[in-house]
Amino acid sequence: MAAGSTYTPIATTTLGSAQASVTFSSLGSYTDLIVVLTPIRSTSDTNTIFRFNGDSGSNYSATAMYGDGSTAASYRLTSYGWLNAGYTTTNQQTQIVQIMNYGNTTTHKSVLVRQSNTGSAAQAIVGRWANTAAITSVVFSLENGTNFATGSTFTLYGIQAA
Repeated sequence: MAAGSTYTPIATTTLGSAQASVTFSSLGSYTDLIVVLTPIRSTSDTNTIFRFNGDSGSNYSATAMYGDGSTAASYRLTSYGWLNAGYTTTNQQTQIVQIMNYGNTTTHKSVLVRQSNTGSAAQAIVGRWANTAAITSVVFSLENGTNFATGSTFTLYGIQAA
């Protein structure tokens, strides 16, 4: 018997006008979630950030590494009010956020973020939300509080355990 689809599309948002945030709150019943973003900024560059269940407390931590073909670096963030999905520029790029075991109510939540842009830079981030609550919503916004540009897309997929 052939296997079913790996990614089940849940929702897609393509911005018809500039918008400060994008929220996914109908997450379905899956094991993991994947959000594929192509955020665009219309002015100065900044990071795309995300939060779970409206939590803006210091409950997030992450370790990241990035490189552009000539320079590599890493950083660690603790006690932050969000997780980083990657650097957002005026060029279209791809950011993939994988949220593991989001419905579990006994463990902290783990995420894996991968990003590339139209240049040669790439970044990987491993993050943690220090909360045992099931994730019921994910909100994406920009770190400096400005808007995503028209044409930015956000697609949420569910992944069912095998």
